[in-house]
Amino acid sequence: MTTNKILVNGLRFWAHHGCMEEEAIVGQEYRVDVALWVNLAPSAETDDLSKTVDYEDVYRIVRREMGVRSKLVEQVCQRIVNALRNELPLSESVEVKVTKFQPPINGDCDHIAVVMQG
Repeated sequence: MTTNKILVNGLRFWAHHGCMEEEAIVGQEYRVDVALWVNLAPSAETDDLSKTVDYEDVYRIVRREMGVRSKLVEQVCQRIVNALRNELPLSESVEVKVTKFQPPINGDCDHIAVVMQG
C-alpha cells in the first residue's frame, strides 16, 4: 500500500437507515469520512486529474450508497467501501467511517460510528 492518502471528510446526508420503522420514515443526519490510499506521484508530476481520484466521484458514489436503505450502518459502510474499491481503480485501499447522529437508544448519545477498510 502506498503512503499517499486523499481524505474526503464531512460528507453530510439525511438518510433513512436503522432497525426502527420510525427511522425509515423520518430519517436522520449522517456524516461520511473517506480515506483513499492512492499513488499521487503521477498526478503531482503532471497536474492531470485523470491520474488521481476525483473528489466528485467519491461524493457521487457515497451519495448513491447512502440513498439505499439498510437496517444496519455496518451494511451501509461495507457497501460504500465495496463501491469505492470497484469504481475507483486508482485507489489501492479505502477506509470509510459512517457516523450516525443521535441514535435511538435509551440514553444520551451524540453519535455512533462504524469504520471499515477494504
